[in-house]
Amino acid sequence: MCNYFLEIMLYQRSSALFKDAQEYIPGGVNSPVRAFKSVGGTPIFIKKSEGAYIYDEDGRAYVDYINSWGPMIIGHTDPRVLNATVEQMKNGFSFGTPTELETEIAKLITSVVPNIDMVRMVNSGTEACMSAIRLARGYTNRDKIVKFEGCYHGHSDSFLIKAGSGAATFGNPNSPGVTQGTAKDTLLAEYNNLEDVKALFEQNKDEIAAIIVEPIAGNMGCIVPEKGFLEGLRQICDANGALLIFDEVMTGFRQAMGGSQERLNINADIVTFGKVIGGGFPVGAFAARREIMNHLAPLGPVYQAGTLSGNPIAMRAGITTLNIINNDRELFNRIDNATETLDTEISKIFAEKGIPNHINRLGSMMSVFFTEQTEIKNFTDVTKCNHERFNKFFHHLLTNAVYIAPSGYETWFISDAIKDTEINKTLDAVRSFEG
Repeated sequence: MCNYFLEIMLYQRSSALFKDAQEYIPGGVNSPVRAFKSVGGTPIFIKKSEGAYIYDEDGRAYVDYINSWGPMIIGHTDPRVLNATVEQMKNGFSFGTPTELETEIAKLITSVVPNIDMVRMVNSGTEACMSAIRLARGYTNRDKIVKFEGCYHGHSDSFLIKAGSGAATFGNPNSPGVTQGTAKDTLLAEYNNLEDVKALFEQNKDEIAAIIVEPIAGNMGCIVPEKGFLEGLRQICDANGALLIFDEVMTGFRQAMGGSQERLNINADIVTFGKVIGGGFPVGAFAARREIMNHLAPLGPVYQAGTLSGNPIAMRAGITTLNIINNDRELFNRIDNATETLDTEISKIFAEKGIPNHINRLGSMMSVFFTEQTEIKNFTDVTKCNHERFNKFFHHLLTNAVYIAPSGYETWFISDAIKDTEINKTLDAVRSFEG
């Protein structure tokens, strides 16, 4: 039976729900990648989750490697987080006032993350990165920023930029609605290319407020920084009076308790958080040294606000999750080891099958690229991969009850709920893939 008809039989309820959703929601989804446009087919609609698994509306269970795009590091619907959140709800849903809980989570974060003194809570990773850029501009009195091709920092206008040819050119918007005026202040460089960055600083002397970078990129697939790359960015910022912003929305509290700063031993000036910090609820944050954060309202002139920022339910879910991780640091070894096993065994299977591939991995993040290339170190390398084969691989895993991100430009997120049983199910599915 061909995959098309098999999928029709497997996902009848999801197909009906998707058809209905398209009438009332643009594209039928509230975040574009969920629509399966990249891989084709109909997205599955999820009804519930528990541990390592998500369950669709047709009653099928899947080993989950999306994990809500990273937040569910201890697995889905952990009873400790669930119970704490339910108890918090009994006291109210939202106050719009300060709470002791906000200070508690700020104390925890500043105690475990290097090089930060203060934290401002927001509602999403996009909001965190947008606010970090505004703070950097206000602190330095400069307008321009450097970002890297393939790094996603949310959907704020400043980040939806595509470069012209050559490092010296200003950016051009790659989404309608982003103005040329906004685009001109965003400079684009190639990830893992220090010469690109140096050229931008030479051509824009005393105009660049900050470099923003995913220290371990996850939005063009998992791309690992080459030795010396992040160190070089630190040096360039120090030499030019610019700030280094680490977008740790994905990597914060995942790569280590102190995030990539701890794991890679590189200090950033401003750090943004999301995903794990909320325990599955909509939470983001940005943090820095006191001298930088003192520029933020109400202390300083840089304005930022949010009606639901510091929401008590989200704060309770977040601090409960962070405490679980903090009290069980061995968790990082477990999820790293699980990811290493997947990497090693999948590579062996593909080698035996003669399927060209390259797997990037750091910690509990990994990506499978179908390619003859021996290294994948930037966005251009990713675009050269065989995305048609990836799409086949995605649907093969899906029909075999394994759920990975529906795009060859995303990463796998491994949770602590992924154990030998789930790994073996995954490897069995990979073994039956014919390429």
